[in-house]
Parts: sequence; structure tokens; C-alpha cells
Amino acid sequence: MTINKDMEAKILRYHFVEKWRTGTIATQLGIHHSVVDRVLSQAGLPKVERTERTSILTPYLPFIIQTLETYPTLTAVRLYEMAKQRGYPGGPSQFRHRISELRPRKQPEAYLRLKSLPGEQAQVDWGHFGHLQIGQAKRALMAYVMVLSWSRQIFLQFYVNQQTASFLRGQVAAFEAFNGVPKVCLFDNMKTAVLERNGSAIRFHPALLDLSSHYHFEPRAAAPARGNEKGRVERAIRYIRDNFFAGRHYSSLEDLNAQADEWCKGTSAERRCPEDPQLSVGEAFLQEQPGLLALPDNPFDTREHVVVRAQKTPYVRFDSNDYSVPHQHVQTSLTVNACLKEVRIISGTNVIATHLRSFSKGEQIENEAHVNALWLMKTNAKQHRAQDRLCQISSHAQPLLQHIIDRGHALKGAVNRLNQLLDDYGATELHQAMGEAIEKNAPYVEGVAQILEYRRERRQQPPPIAVSVPNKVKQYCVKPANLTQYDALSTPLCQPSCPVGDFA
Repeated sequence: MTINKDMEAKILRYHFVEKWRTGTIATQLGIHHSVVDRVLSQAGLPKVERTERTSILTPYLPFIIQTLETYPTLTAVRLYEMAKQRGYPGGPSQFRHRISELRPRKQPEAYLRLKSLPGEQAQVDWGHFGHLQIGQAKRALMAYVMVLSWSRQIFLQFYVNQQTASFLRGQVAAFEAFNGVPKVCLFDNMKTAVLERNGSAIRFHPALLDLSSHYHFEPRAAAPARGNEKGRVERAIRYIRDNFFAGRHYSSLEDLNAQADEWCKGTSAERRCPEDPQLSVGEAFLQEQPGLLALPDNPFDTREHVVVRAQKTPYVRFDSNDYSVPHQHVQTSLTVNACLKEVRIISGTNVIATHLRSFSKGEQIENEAHVNALWLMKTNAKQHRAQDRLCQISSHAQPLLQHIIDRGHALKGAVNRLNQLLDDYGATELHQAMGEAIEKNAPYVEGVAQILEYRRERRQQPPPIAVSVPNKVKQYCVKPANLTQYDALSTPLCQPSCPVGDFA
């Protein structure tokens, strides 16, 4: 128990002036008698030795001490059962408390402070920074951190997972940011770096070995439970939490990474360098950078290569989303080649589809040409495709069509009419008009059309031009006509054989 100076002065005054005994002082001040003994002994008085009262546990102490010396990690519950079998009459609470005092303490381990030369080593680790909502997906927000051990220069990049592809992208981006490669990269025992280890025998991930061969650095794994070996990157992650991420606002992952890059080059680089307090981290990095290994001419390929299979529908599943492919490739194995921005689908050596990558979940990313090609082949799917087109552009389409069915109207005609309105007015206008029709309790096609016309007149825009193109146009062969008869009509029928006056 810690007491203030005022309490110590009262204890000394009551003892030396009022001649109170230790127990009286403790009772009046509401403290334990051991606190009074400690204050008096610090004042130079001999420590009071009190006789320890005999406990019901005393006869069992030799057995307990001997057992703990043989089995130091034996639990108090098991020791209590063993003592009860030997006649111990007490309860478990006091027994456990006494065992905690008797259990031998492990000698704390001392660590050496490790030094590193400029350009010699970098330390790498992941940090978890909550979650990021992207569409329907809740993705883990992971920070990839690399720290140069001598200058303490930090590279920080955020990803939505800590898979092998993100790990490789972080490595390559860090090397490019430093414009060089450290001779040794020290990793924690993460699965993307270390597949398994048995003591000093370590099996690294094949992708990491390919990366190290390309950039000529040596991968090393930190020893388990040795925080001093990778303390620089762990302190850097704590520094990032407190001085960068806390209270930070960002609109997207790209915005967060842009702020992280600016922070690493600015605020983070302006702090004092622990290796040389006369230098800032940025100044120390300028001295360390020439000692890094040179970058190779071509960067390492960090694109994801995943073998997928198109099933009965012309889509392949990649990273929880479906991407369309030409319908000729259903029931075949394909390869997805993806980066952070783009997804390419390959059959053999040919790229058959290219899409923007989505990090949402359950999305259906389509190329209109893929679906339309299949649509033209399957005339029975026309009605379903028309409904799906409406549902893709508006969340009001499904409730509106359900109201139309409940009112007993023909669904096919309503779907065709709504698709025509979609072509005439556009997706945004139709979405707002359908929502307004449902809100005003007018959920039928003509109500939607009237709302669209009213909105168009209010904007003083001309009406849309109706263009009707048949779904299927047959190839007719037109036989050219003989125009010689028309040529005969253009010539005079006869020439006059006598003067006009003879007819008089």
C-alpha cells in the first residue's frame, strides 16, 4: 500500500510524540499494521518481528514445497486435491493463495540491445487496425509495416487482408519507396513468410523465396518469444497507432494510403533518430540509402494467379465476387490473373475477359457483351433478362413488379414498357420515378411514365425520340427489278408525219 507524505508524518508523530503503539496507529488511520512497520523502519527503528500463527496448512508445507520443486507448473487445483487425499481439512481459497506465495518464480531473462549497420537489416510485420466496410463486405484493415533498423525509416501501406499477394505487394512497394533493398529482411513467424519451423530448421514460403531470389536479400525469421529481435517494427506499429491512425479520417483505402505515404515522408521522418540523436530519421535515411542493394531492372510480378472453373452460368468466382466470361467457356477451367485494380480471366494464353476489381462481397460484375451474346442465343431467357436489367439499375424494381403482379396486370408487358422507359429516360430518372410511384401509392407502369413526363417538362427538355428496333432482323434477299419498261415510258410514243396545219 502506497501512502502520501502527510500520512507518513502522522504515523511518526503518533509514535514519537503520542507514544501510540503500532496497532493503535493502524486502527485510527485505517491502514494495515505492515504499513506502519514499514514507515517506522524507514525512520531508523528496528523492524518489529511478529510470531507467525500456526496454520492448518503448516503440516503440509514440506510436501507442497517438495512437489513444487519437482513439478513447478503443477496447478493449485491439482495440489489441493493431493493435499485433501492426505487429510488437509481446509478450503480451496486459502490454499490457492498460499500456493501462489510458495510457487518458485522463474528468473527473468535479460536481453542484449541489438545493433545494426546502415543498409544491413529491415524488420517486417503486420498490424491490425479494425475493419473497413466495402459494399457488402466487412474487410480486415491490415497495415504492412517495414522499418529500416538503422535509420528507423518507416514504410506503411494498408491492405484489406494479409494474404500472400498483399504481403508480396507490400514488400515490392517498400523496396520501391526506399529505392533500394536491405541485405536482410527479418520477419515474424507469419504464415506468408514461414510455413513451419522446428528450432533453427525453418521452411520459408516458396513465394518469399522467389521474391528474395529476385531482389537478392536474405530472409530471416525471428526466434519465437524474442521481442528484442523485432522490437523496432513492433515499436513502429505502436507509434503508427498513436501518432498516425488515432483520430484519422479517410474516405477510402486509397485516401488512407495517400495520407500514410505523406506521413512517412513528413511527420515520421522528422522525429529524432535513436541511433544518432543529432540526426532526424529522414537525414539518417539519406545516409543509409546508398548502402542498400540496387533495385533490379524489372519489378517482381505480384499479380494473383488463381485457377477457377466456370460452371453452368457464364461467371467465375474470385474473392467472393462473380465475374462474367463469354458463354463458350462454361464448364471449363480458367485462370484469374488479378491486381488491385483489374481482374483478367485467361483461357490458355488468351485473355477472354477483363473487369475492374471489386472488394465487395456477392457482387456480380458483368460485361454487357458477354450476357447479350448468351441472351441472343436463348430466346426463352428474354423476359428474365429484362427483369434482371431493371433490378440491376434500381432497388425499387422488385417491389414495383410485385405490386403489378398483385394488382393482376400482365407482367410481360409491364417489364417491356419499363425497359423502354429505361432506354428513353436513363437509369437515374427511372430509379427515382419508380421510387416516387411506390411512395405515392401508384405502383403501375403508367404512373411511372407520368412521373417521368412531369419531371421532363419541369426541366424543360424535349420528349425522347422513340426508336423501335426488332429483336431479330431476318436477312431478306430483294430481287432487283427490270427498269427497261420505265425507260420506254420516258421516250415519245410516235413522231408527227404531217404538218399540223393539214388537220385544219
